[in-house]
Amino acid sequence: MLDHGAAPPDESADDRGGGGPAGRAASLLLRRKPVEQLVAEGGQGQGGSLRRSLGMWQLTMISIGATLGTGIFVVLGEAVPEAGPAVTLAFVIAGLTALFSALSYAELAGTIPVAGSSYSYTYATLGELVAWICGWYLILEYGVSVAAVAVGWGEYLNELLAGTIGVTIPDALSAPPGEGGLFNLPALIVVLLAMAFLLGGARESARVNTVMVAIKIGALLLFCAVAFTGIRAGNYAPFMPLGMAGVSAAGATLFFSYIGFDAASTAGEEAKNPRRDLPRAIMLSLLIVTTLYVLVAAVAVGALPWRQFTGSEAALAGIMKVVTGQDIWAVLLAAGAVVAIASVVLTVLYGQTRILFAMSRDGLVPKVFSKVHPRTGTPRANTVIVSLFCGLLAAAIPLGQLADATSIGTLFAFALVNVAVIVLRRTRPDMPRTFRVPLSPLLPLVGLAFCLWMMASLDAVTWTVFGFWMAAGLAVYFGYGIRRSRLNDATEPAGR
Repeated sequence: MLDHGAAPPDESADDRGGGGPAGRAASLLLRRKPVEQLVAEGGQGQGGSLRRSLGMWQLTMISIGATLGTGIFVVLGEAVPEAGPAVTLAFVIAGLTALFSALSYAELAGTIPVAGSSYSYTYATLGELVAWICGWYLILEYGVSVAAVAVGWGEYLNELLAGTIGVTIPDALSAPPGEGGLFNLPALIVVLLAMAFLLGGARESARVNTVMVAIKIGALLLFCAVAFTGIRAGNYAPFMPLGMAGVSAAGATLFFSYIGFDAASTAGEEAKNPRRDLPRAIMLSLLIVTTLYVLVAAVAVGALPWRQFTGSEAALAGIMKVVTGQDIWAVLLAAGAVVAIASVVLTVLYGQTRILFAMSRDGLVPKVFSKVHPRTGTPRANTVIVSLFCGLLAAAIPLGQLADATSIGTLFAFALVNVAVIVLRRTRPDMPRTFRVPLSPLLPLVGLAFCLWMMASLDAVTWTVFGFWMAAGLAVYFGYGIRRSRLNDATEPAGR
């Protein structure tokens, strides 16, 4: 099939930048992978293929599982001191930022239903170098968010243990270096448990995730019902004590809680009907998650004066104790949080492995990441390597630094997706689309502007991490990826 409106993959350097060394270099860096080739290679890995076994409900649960819990159960306690009662507004702003990008994700997921998510979308529209940078930041986004959420899991596990058997894991084994501990053992354990489920197969792990999502929604609704009795109108005044700057800073931090709505797009090669179901799953999951976030945040700041939020990762359990004076409700919430955060670890870890699968199939990272086990239909070696890396990261790095580093990587990837929608509309206007962003290119441009604004709200340390990660990624690409890219051999058969 011809790539209407776009340059063919073997377009000469003379056409795109002159025939000299500079033109050839530009041609190499800007080469794109045709949409048809991306779709044709879908599911194919080294020695086997991924299995199409996920329906729309399971895809929606994957997105909710990857999203719901991180902001409410883990980061809320850090965001409230930044914004006060206006933390609810910060959630809305972060949700709007996610919404504009979600529209772009929905269009591209239905048009290019492959495993690589925004990495693959940029490969088809903006060229290999930009795709590599996007994929490199997706590694930061998914891998580091797994570690960050796993750290929060340990906090709630201690709450649960204290309320049931009266024993907690010692600080030395439940906190990372720099926060009073030597090694965060619970964080490592939850990542390894998620790895075990993923190795069993996509359909099996999706079933486990669906059960866990139901439990986490139930836990949050329980919190709202109980904490509602403790709401005091005076706790909402002044509504914005730290001004709009505080709301903006909190919104940038809370954007971490929306990481994951795009997780369904990483399942493009394991969905039964990806063109129809992926856009629906992305939009439905974002609607459900945003509604719950705003509801829980509003109840939380109404039940506890905002100055009493201490930044604890187990903030909701503490509110339950204050409101009821009884430990039983906090224990039930802690149990729900343990399950909820485990679900986030499971689904985000899934997304990370599928992105590396796509990058490996393109030759940009080692082949071991695209080896598929013939019995389970999963990238087994990929899953083990990524899980061990994330587990050790979770055991050694404090949560706050992880969350901010993840936010900037996510915002960067989302910004590229908004640009990719505009480019693909111009280069391939006649391509069939099961979902179209309304008012394009206006809404994608608004999404891009929101992402850039929230990136600017992050602190200098986070930007320093961003710069170092970019430099490391470019070094890996020019030292490894550019020479091993499968686009170097246009005649190589798909799925080799």
